[in-house]
Amino acid sequence: MALFSTSPAPRFSVEVHQNEYLPVGGHEVNAIITVTSAGGGAEGGSPIPASGSTPDASGSTPDASGRSGSPGRAAVVIMVDCSGSMDYPPTKMRHARDATAAAIDTLRDGVAFAVVAGTHKAVEVFPGDGRLATADPLTRAQAKEALRGLSPGGGTAIGTWLLLADLLFDSADTALRHGILLTDGRNEHEEPERLRMVLDACAGRFTCDARGVGTDWEVAEVTGIASALLGTADIVADPAGLTADFTRLMEAVMGKEVADVSLRLWTPKGAEVAYVKQVAPAVEDLTDRRVEAGPRAGDYPTGSWGEESRDYHVCVRVPAAEVGQEMLAARISLVQPRPDGVGSPPSPLAQGLVRAVWTDDLAASTAMNPQVAHYTGQAELAQAIQQGMNARKSGNIEQATAKLGRAVQLATASGNEDTAKLLAKVVDVVDAAAGTVRLKAKVAEADEMTLETRSTKTVRVKK
Repeated sequence: MALFSTSPAPRFSVEVHQNEYLPVGGHEVNAIITVTSAGGGAEGGSPIPASGSTPDASGSTPDASGRSGSPGRAAVVIMVDCSGSMDYPPTKMRHARDATAAAIDTLRDGVAFAVVAGTHKAVEVFPGDGRLATADPLTRAQAKEALRGLSPGGGTAIGTWLLLADLLFDSADTALRHGILLTDGRNEHEEPERLRMVLDACAGRFTCDARGVGTDWEVAEVTGIASALLGTADIVADPAGLTADFTRLMEAVMGKEVADVSLRLWTPKGAEVAYVKQVAPAVEDLTDRRVEAGPRAGDYPTGSWGEESRDYHVCVRVPAAEVGQEMLAARISLVQPRPDGVGSPPSPLAQGLVRAVWTDDLAASTAMNPQVAHYTGQAELAQAIQQGMNARKSGNIEQATAKLGRAVQLATASGNEDTAKLLAKVVDVVDAAAGTVRLKAKVAEADEMTLETRSTKTVRVKK
């Protein structure tokens, strides 16, 4: 069901995939919401202004989030692990410097940026004056020269790096704020509770992609950082691959155009949201991140957007009704809310409707929408991998075999070839369709960590 964009300058569209028919007494409505952003054409991230916005005293137009964002401006802070472990092997630090230099070269003119060296403390490498520099040929050359001073030594306290990045972002009037964080080890010089507090404080203030280089870092820490800050997580097992990865990352950041977008769900009286999950390009549960947005409405953060498409699984519980009755189960809106609550609410960027219709037609009420079925399987696939790998680590061979076998079966059925290839490095596949596997006796640590780190990546429904 194609729906409509209500933005004055349409960039977003919303499409709802569902079987709206429920059996008599049925009360659970499932829908896949496809959100697409296209055709913006902004350079460097010009946010969509709120309806009726006017320039402020500085001449900038406040965006819908309440920040004064200069057109064409974004901000990036690159956080590079410089702990002592980056000296093993010595080429690791060199590759990190080269990758950071490549990322700096990818910055467009006008983008605000900084580089932070992270150990058990955080140090500004460039520009070093507590503010962000503006990218141009001179500052890019100066920043790359400053990278020569990066050298390994000290411990690891990632929360400290993130707090410095947050302070640096506050020095610039930019709506689009993005961090890139590289680490090669565990967060050993900081209590887990401390990192969690920092992530809670930074959530919604900037997004952050996290990368683990080598195999001595903790998957849960790196993926947890990316999850909390609505970024991506991945492994670069061979440090020689950092330059290509950082270049791709920065190119993606430079493609972001719209900041602080939320998925707003309004439900009628008697209905409640059971869960909201991003299901493509990766599984991410957003349910507990709801921020109330008025009577029976809540906002779920999605971060910043370029030209891209994502899918979300929305489940709403509604009061049961009689045959022939129908109701609006939820109204879906894309918004840029004002975090300070000041001023009138922004106009939706796009809207869509989720319906419920009660029927006694068994075929209609039991048919599962292909999109809903596909992503339900993809979410189960991610869970099966995580449970299987945990069981493998704890020595529970029977459970590990069962869960990873189910993962192989789901990956094969859904056409998730990348995940199937990663699973084949951990198990010997006897019958993919049946999910019959044997655990490999020896598995490379990099292969284990790659499967765990990428377990939530999904594929879209085949056309």
